[in-house]
Parts: sequence; C-alpha cells; structure tokens
Amino acid sequence: MNARPALRQNDYSPIAAPQLGAWSPALSVSVVIPAHGGQDKLGLTLAALAAQTYPDHLMEVLVVDDGSAPPLRLPELRPVNTRLVRVRDGWGISNAVNTGAKAADGEIIQRLDSDMVACREHIEALARWHHVTDYLVTIGMKKFVDAPPVSPRQIFEARHLSEVFDLAEAVSSSTEATIAKTDGLRKSRNPYHVCTGPTFALPREVFHAVGGLDPTVARGEDTEFSYRLAMHGVVFVPDLDAQAVHLGLPAQHRDRERAVRAVEPYLAHRIPLRRDLRKERGRRWLVPYVEIVLDVTDTSESVVRQAVSAALDGKLQDVVVTLVGPWSRLDDSRRFALSDPCFELRLLRDLFAHDERIRLIDEAAPTPAPTPFRYRGPVDVPLHKATLERMIESVQKDLAGVLVVDLPDGRTARLERTSALGRATLLAGPGADLDDLIDTTHGVRHEPPDRFWPAPAQPGPVTIPAPVPLPVESPEKTLLRRLKSALRPN
Repeated sequence: MNARPALRQNDYSPIAAPQLGAWSPALSVSVVIPAHGGQDKLGLTLAALAAQTYPDHLMEVLVVDDGSAPPLRLPELRPVNTRLVRVRDGWGISNAVNTGAKAADGEIIQRLDSDMVACREHIEALARWHHVTDYLVTIGMKKFVDAPPVSPRQIFEARHLSEVFDLAEAVSSSTEATIAKTDGLRKSRNPYHVCTGPTFALPREVFHAVGGLDPTVARGEDTEFSYRLAMHGVVFVPDLDAQAVHLGLPAQHRDRERAVRAVEPYLAHRIPLRRDLRKERGRRWLVPYVEIVLDVTDTSESVVRQAVSAALDGKLQDVVVTLVGPWSRLDDSRRFALSDPCFELRLLRDLFAHDERIRLIDEAAPTPAPTPFRYRGPVDVPLHKATLERMIESVQKDLAGVLVVDLPDGRTARLERTSALGRATLLAGPGADLDDLIDTTHGVRHEPPDRFWPAPAQPGPVTIPAPVPLPVESPEKTLLRRLKSALRPN
C-alpha cells in the first residue's frame, strides 16, 4: 500500500480494488467474533471461515465468549489460527468486540457476527480494499435465512452459499437497498447508516483511534460507532462480492416498533445529525450539534459575556461554547488579589466555570469529533440569532466542508464540518494546508455576511393621526341647554 488519495465525499470511484483471486495479499486480518451462547451456529460460522480464500498465515480468528453458560468451546472444524478469548470485565457486544480487538494481532480488524455464514471470498473481498489505501471501512452484504438442518462439513465443502441455503427465500437487508439507491454509497449523504455491524472491516489503527465501540450503548452500538468513524474522516465502501447469510431474522423483524423505540434514546444523545430525534427545545444532549470556539485571550469580561450570551441565545441552541485562553496560567496556590496580572482571565473562569454548556481550554482540538460542526469567529463579533442556523443550512445543501464568511473588517468567521476536518487530518502531510485538502475532498465556500448577520429591521415611518375636531354648538343650543339645567329640580 503506497497511496492515500484525497477522495471526495464518499466517492471511492478513483480507486480500484484488485480482482478476486488475481492478487497477493500482504496485510494480516483479525476476525473478531463476539458470541454469547449459540454453540451450533458458531460452528457453522467457523466452518465457513475455515474455507476462506484469504491465506491462512495472514488470518486469525478470535471468538470472544461474552459470559456464555455453558462456556463456548472451539469446534474441530475451524480456521487454523483460531483463539477463544473470554471476557473478564464488563458485558455486551461492544465490550466483547473491544476485548477481541485489544487481543488482535492483525493489521485489519474484521467484525463478524457469530450467526453469520460468509461466502468463501468474504474476507478477501473486504480486505483487498485496505491494500489500496488505509482510511476505508469496507462493508459486507447479508441476507437473512431460517437456519436449515446443515452441518459444518457441508458449509465447509460448499463452493457457493446457494448450495446449502435457499437464497430465493432469503430476506434481503434494508441496507442493500440503500446501497443500490446511492450508487454503492458514492452518492450517500450519510453512508455510516448502512455500516450496521454483522460484517465490516477497517484498519486496526482506525478502530483504536476512534476509541472502539462504546460499551455504554446497549442498542444501536454499531451505528453509533460508524458515526464516529464518519467524523474521523473515513470512506465507506460496500463490496457486493462479500456475501453472507444471517441465520435467523433480526429482532426488529419480530417487533419493529419496540426495536426502533429501544434504540432512539442512545442515538438521540450521541448522533446529533439525527435531527428528527432532537425535536424538544430546551433539552441538553450528550453530544452537541455545534461547538462554538471563541479565543478570549486578552479580551475584556464584558466582550466575552456578550459573545457567550449571544452564542447560547440563538435559534439553534443545541450547542456548546469553548473559550480558548491561557487558563493554565492561573495560579490557585495563592490568594486572589485585585492586582493579579491575570485578573480578567480569572474573573472569566470564575464566571463560567459551573455552566455545563461552556468549556475552558488552552487550545482547541484538531477536530470537535464527535460533534459534527464547529464554528470559529472573532469574539467581538457576537452571533446573530440566525447565524448558526443559516450557516448550517448553507453547507448542508452540497455537504461543503467549510463555509467562510468574509467580514467587513477583513476578518473571517467559519463553519467547519467535522468529517471534512477529520479527512483532511488523515491526509495531511507536514506543513499541509488543511483548507486546501478540504477544498479537494468536500469544498470550501466563501460568502458575504449579510445573510448570516442580517441588519436590524429599520422602523417604519410613524404616522400621527390628525385630531378629530369636536362638534361646534350653536349659541341658541347653548342657551337652551343652560336654561334646562337651571330649571331641573334638585
């Protein structure tokens, strides 16, 4: 592998994987299989892996027993390099996958379910792309079947899945329809949606760089992990040659309504791009939609207070404010004196220290992942109520990586897409200009400030109505009225 092309969005068309059976693999693969019970199905899964076309000396299989009772055992028919790893701490699929990945020696991590039967070329098909470049996530195909009375030996000897499974009666995965509609994900706006766990492969370094799967996510853990991969800047590649069958229908087919409801809280808190799950105003979420970064070095308290107030009071309130300054210079080992040279900085820290929406850091991180957007602008140019909402609306039209607003005084404000920043960071060499890379992979757009900082509405002309003249009474009527009043008995 000697290339790292700057692919645009999720269009991997410029790269081509080697033809199956006509190339020489060089990267080692660790197949990680989390399992809880299901000894019989596991036997079929391992039999299929024993028949893979990928070289034995480059493939290891780690079966991670997540507290099975009775404990799982390795069947006789299995790949040459197969290990049984037992979970010692924690529980659940995410924890089991992480346990296997930590024990893995391979350069590629292949995640596979313990009730999946893969075609002979499955591992080879997904691994070949990783020999081309190192920031891809490859996704295998799957169909759901009722497990037939078939033996591991039959699985091992079958040349094609159709020899042992009735694929005509199989239930296709919904992800395959999405892949077809989006030109193999090349035109997908959110390709991470289809990377749903049963079979995908990625570089081990990428797996660990994003922190592995989150053990606190009990439902939708694969989607949440794939979202963080997207924020890291990867490209998702589905391979139609990596076929497999899933033994049995998934839970959502048995009770779709409950399955959807069960996963929503986890995704709502962790995937801000799911705006449909964050409809309640005033809520606070685990991962905010936008990080607002303001450099407050040598800035007065009044200016910072105005900027923070404007940032938190916009139409878009799903935000966190990061104040960048030399906070580490503050010395708490002595009493705070009014003559303290860091008086303003200390005042700001004490003012904002207990607001969970405000972070105080010395230097902004390279990307705000997993937050999907980051705003940067002058602290003395407070956000308008509509600024963030309109900036995001603008970049979402064409999925631009950066929107730069050219302010009248020559300075700029910018909205950055985290996935674009992540991609640029992966591709950047020493001294590389990130905006140049983002322009290639996602696009950088410049716009004037008028739409994002609209001028206040001018009051219209005030029209004062003319006074209504009082009716004029004739002298005769006035005299008659007075006489009647005088003659009226008391």
